[in-house]
Amino acid sequence: MNWTRLPLGPLQTNGYLLDDGENAVMIDPGGDVDRINEALNKKDLKLKEIWLTHAHFDHIGALEELRNDWNAEVYIHAEEAQWLEKPELNGSGLFPGIEPVSARPAECTFPDEGTFTSAGFKCELFYTPGHSPGSVSFYFPEENVVFSGDVLFRGGIGRTDLPGGDYAALMASIEAKMLALPDETEVANGHGPTTTIKDEKETNPFINSFGW
Repeated sequence: MNWTRLPLGPLQTNGYLLDDGENAVMIDPGGDVDRINEALNKKDLKLKEIWLTHAHFDHIGALEELRNDWNAEVYIHAEEAQWLEKPELNGSGLFPGIEPVSARPAECTFPDEGTFTSAGFKCELFYTPGHSPGSVSFYFPEENVVFSGDVLFRGGIGRTDLPGGDYAALMASIEAKMLALPDETEVANGHGPTTTIKDEKETNPFINSFGW
């Protein structure tokens, strides 16, 4: 599997394009649909599905256009199934200057945690709430990478002051899911540069509280 990081939308949120040389999955299309389509067409890929780590507006800005362009099915956690349609839930209705974002309901909801295979891509699906109630992460052991959404950043963690945020739940998700991964695992997160589990254990001030 190949993967490409694409900073997208007004907040330059990291979206990720996964591909096997023929088919592709897009994680978190935050905006700039033309840029996503350019990346797909450049490699002659067919977009099969869109996977959402969560439904905040900066992760779904190009969702409706992209799904229509490719007739791609959308996956989301059931806890945030209503958020796509409602700006007051996805956050776009909370900030002055942000255009309200809404989209049709997702075609699919993620199953319970465990091995998840769809569109030819296989990963370990983690339920990682805290930043939002339906946050999920995708771990690909063979590629040594976890797509963590806004759970864990280089030197930081996801904010928990938006509706549905829960600091205790977020820290529990990080300790139980992220820190259990091999140290060399690359963390491809929603904002900023990638990092590794080892680096975060050693330098992240929030994780230092666990005594790692």
